[in-house]
Amino acid sequence: MRSKIFSAALLLIAATVTAQEKGTLKKTPISQPLVKHIFTADPSAHVFNGKIYVYPSHDFEAGIKEDDLGSHFAMRDYHILSMDSVGGKVTDNGIALDIKNVAWAGRQMWAPDAAFKNGTYYLYFPAKDKSDVFHIGVASSKNPAGPFTAEKEPIKGSFSIDPCVFKDDNGSYYMYFGGIWGGQLQKWTTGKYIADAQLRKPNEEAILPRVAKLGADMKSFTEEPRNIKIVDSNGKLFLESNNDKRFFEAAWMHKYKGKYYFSYSTGDTHNICYAVGDNPYGPFTYKGVVLKPVEGWTNHHSIIEVKGKWYLFYHDVQISGKTHLRNVKVTELKYNTDGTIIPIEAYK
Repeated sequence: MRSKIFSAALLLIAATVTAQEKGTLKKTPISQPLVKHIFTADPSAHVFNGKIYVYPSHDFEAGIKEDDLGSHFAMRDYHILSMDSVGGKVTDNGIALDIKNVAWAGRQMWAPDAAFKNGTYYLYFPAKDKSDVFHIGVASSKNPAGPFTAEKEPIKGSFSIDPCVFKDDNGSYYMYFGGIWGGQLQKWTTGKYIADAQLRKPNEEAILPRVAKLGADMKSFTEEPRNIKIVDSNGKLFLESNNDKRFFEAAWMHKYKGKYYFSYSTGDTHNICYAVGDNPYGPFTYKGVVLKPVEGWTNHHSIIEVKGKWYLFYHDVQISGKTHLRNVKVTELKYNTDGTIIPIEAYK
């Protein structure tokens, strides 16, 4: 009897090892997808008129081979999600903007964001133009769920990806943006597009994200985009080799107890990190990790306050298991008494 039990145990161990090698074992997630009928990613969440609106990317299977430039992320429209409360019923409000209705855009409508001013809602989105160069467009609507009408041209002076629009307490609006690798930020380090520009070497200073103040029309910059300095505790910029802390993509800004929290993805090391500063332009001092790596290659988030509690919106690949077919989620975010964020592990 003992030998049979021992043999069964060996078989179980062998089966577990085989499953691990094949990647078929899955962790238990702390939250479930907001919707399952479509694939969604890169959630930018906002509270408008007491209701939560989520502005995500809309993933679909385009049949394009995966590469480091993200060619397989071939998104072509946006669906806006809404809910009355976190954990409540989620509504898919249908197509809010389709690439066929954006005159300047060629392909790849990536992670968007939204803002509200004077009765109008604005949808900010990156897309490649007809020459395959990323710029950031803007569309407007009287309804937070759309449909949105796009401007005929992208925002003048805009480039790269992942716009985040932040409204400060004084009513000023700022756009944070940028993404290296497929996001093309490395091609703009001189202020002009250089098609064959290379990524930084490990011993060089990491490429920095950008910020620009928006004009009163919410459709233009009032200034040339500025570099955002993310520094360590000694005030030094990170090197490219510090890829567990340096900026890759997915900028987000929120304010907590008078401080500016700039959070972002480290990309190839899959962390969502954050840094804190005293003004919207920085510099921002690195403080730690918000969200540890999720299943799937990408990591992209937003942070908002809802009725006195803070929440992190993010994505993983729970439904599909495929990097380019993601699903949006939400979980509560908490702070320590000193203002630091308690790191979140997306799986039990």
